[in-house]
Amino acid sequence: MLGAGLLAGLVCLTAAAADAPPDGAGDSLQARYTELQPELARSPFRRPLLLQSNDSSSAPLGEVWALLDHPFDAVAAALQQPRHWCDILMLQTNVKRCLPAGNGARQRLEMAVARRYTDPVEQAQSMAFDFAVPAQQPRYLAVALSAAQGPLGTQNYRLRFQAVPAGERQTFMHLSYAYEMGLAARMATSVYLSSAGKDKVGFSVTGRDEQGRPQYVRGMQGVAERNTMRYFLAIDTFLDTASAPIDARLRRFHDALERYPAQLHETEQGEYLAMKRRETQAN
Repeated sequence: MLGAGLLAGLVCLTAAAADAPPDGAGDSLQARYTELQPELARSPFRRPLLLQSNDSSSAPLGEVWALLDHPFDAVAAALQQPRHWCDILMLQTNVKRCLPAGNGARQRLEMAVARRYTDPVEQAQSMAFDFAVPAQQPRYLAVALSAAQGPLGTQNYRLRFQAVPAGERQTFMHLSYAYEMGLAARMATSVYLSSAGKDKVGFSVTGRDEQGRPQYVRGMQGVAERNTMRYFLAIDTFLDTASAPIDARLRRFHDALERYPAQLHETEQGEYLAMKRRETQAN
């Protein structure tokens, strides 16, 4: 995550569209699932998961399409609840507090996000994200989170989660995030990518070295991909452990990150568990 500023590591609570979905959005997502089935079957992640991103220095965008091993009704029931999004977001190392607030059409998530994951909650920055469920239908769910302003000149944070049934026991989902960066944000990112983040990579393969080993995307596109994957894994982990003790959820999430050490390793398990136990107990 972005040690030089909150920007790239910031919860990545962003995504492609916080407006109400158009008519037929559920049918469009079902059609997308049909179209992507061959690619999902041969995914390099060894699970039905596809990751895409852009290469923009001012408006990063990341997207995931994936199959979840949970029935649509269970996914929809869980993810239309703001408190469960706090459960998801609290898995991230730099999210120190998350509490749902408001009701009806004016729900939000009140959060504290740290510049560095080692910082205590007292040094974290307060942020509030509007929460909405633009579509809650028998065979389609859309959830949107948004914030007009972020730190260091960032703005227009948008998160969009969509889901449709994929048979009786699975759910096809689309997660996307996007935000915009002003001059200060771009400068902070440039400093990070030339220092603490210079060796960080994403997931897209840009070529092969002389030994045939994959070379992965770097820079801002790598940031977008890492953050997209973190939040997909947090959603997946929460659904897998919704009725389990918090320790089981924390262990499962850390294990999920460690499947991709080149991209997502950040803490040793003991350090992560101790930190998140304190924070979730205080939340």
